[in-house]
Amino acid sequence: MSVCDAAFDQQDAEVVCRELDCGAPVQVLGAAAFGKVDTLIWTREIQCRGDESFISFCSISPLHNQSCTSDNNVGLICSGYTGLKLVNGSDSCSGRVEVQFLNEWGTVCDACWDMRVASVLCRQLNCGIAVSVVGSDWFGEGSGQIWADVFDCDGNETKLSECSISSWSRAENSHGRDVGVICSGSSLALHDGLVRLSRERRCEGEVEVFIHQVWRRVLLDSWSLTESSVVCRQLGCGSVLNFYGSSSSSPEHSHECVTGFQCSGSEAHLGNCSSPQTLNCSSTQQLSIICSDRGSIRLVGSGGDCAGRLEVFHSGSWGTVCDDSWDIKDAHVVCRQLQCGVALSIQQVPAWFGPGSGPIWLDEVECEGNETSLWSCSSPGWGKHDCNHKEDVGVVCSEFKEIRLTEGCEGNVEVFYNGSWGNVCWNQMDRDTASLICQELNCGRSSSEPRYSVGLRSAPNWLDRLKCRKHDKTLWQCPSLPWSQNNCYGNEVANITCFGKT
Repeated sequence: MSVCDAAFDQQDAEVVCRELDCGAPVQVLGAAAFGKVDTLIWTREIQCRGDESFISFCSISPLHNQSCTSDNNVGLICSGYTGLKLVNGSDSCSGRVEVQFLNEWGTVCDACWDMRVASVLCRQLNCGIAVSVVGSDWFGEGSGQIWADVFDCDGNETKLSECSISSWSRAENSHGRDVGVICSGSSLALHDGLVRLSRERRCEGEVEVFIHQVWRRVLLDSWSLTESSVVCRQLGCGSVLNFYGSSSSSPEHSHECVTGFQCSGSEAHLGNCSSPQTLNCSSTQQLSIICSDRGSIRLVGSGGDCAGRLEVFHSGSWGTVCDDSWDIKDAHVVCRQLQCGVALSIQQVPAWFGPGSGPIWLDEVECEGNETSLWSCSSPGWGKHDCNHKEDVGVVCSEFKEIRLTEGCEGNVEVFYNGSWGNVCWNQMDRDTASLICQELNCGRSSSEPRYSVGLRSAPNWLDRLKCRKHDKTLWQCPSLPWSQNNCYGNEVANITCFGKT
């Protein structure tokens, strides 16, 4: 017996996912999202509070003024994540992050985690807010599975299940990259190297560092772009926009300052840099910093985050960048800032992704190629240009991904990655994975059982052991071996046929 979508809500979904031991609900879908079924329709309304252990414990009532048919079957996607904990710390509010997917516990890679996600985790564990995201040198390496889903949290959610899950980079994973979190409710919350900014804006303000059990202002002397990049990373704020000296607006810190941090730039937090010197604040030039998360630039027009027309955010609006003096070094900086790998040479084609609209914010951009963000490169200034939109810059980064079938809605499965098309191996691919590929390509909701076929021998074998889970919404969320790692031979390429296109 199926359930009408009008008789089912989020509280009901919480109970169903819990009863199935499938975590929390990700999405409730109506209009027979998973197809019509030839069964009786439940004509009563389920009324759960959301905290029941079983759906049978919920009350029911007549469904008024609703006409339900097989066109109105409700569908449900559960996260699969059923547990969350911090281990090997001094208490339950600090430690290595471990997440339970169905019945299996595993660790999380540090590349998939930031301060926003950590704040949600701390809130869910009733541990306050996140004060630091650290590497495996703090709480040791875990064992077993490494979960590589990327939780896209705003930071205001009450639990991780409220965050969407986005694509996985398929970077090489090892337990040496296991992430740890320190929450404000932990005894470790006040440790040397913690950073905070004094203004209300999360990624901009006067820098204060916790050193020797005291919050201290930082002097501009000996500070550089390298140390700034560590602070922005530690705060989960992306790249450095600017740093400068300012007079202290905090009288209580006027006699407690610090100077002499020496960082290589790769550290996760200031506590890993060489020890600074504490002294009285004789200088009025105390450090302020402006960080910019990756949201201040974007690539649009390709259907993915890692290729497209370059747009930058300034003075409250998005605008484009002119291609005058633009080269591969400038594009490398953009790809680095967006965490999209390195730039591919085809980005040099002007207006490759079409002309933009609105202001042209930058022109004659000149980067050395090693900058952490576009804002560190020289240019004449905001809005100074002699261009039109047909000269808008396009960028393609190595992490740009696309999928296709060789014969439209059937054929061998191929993936574009790192600048070239390559094969997807047949090993372990199932019908659910093939159906998701069909949905991605707007070729229908279902697929034939994957077959093996002969692939293009001159092309790389990009993916192997690709197997999607019930809660995966896009192909790039599905687990697989890392890029290029495979046990695939020329006659083991996946071949599918899609059905149900309307």
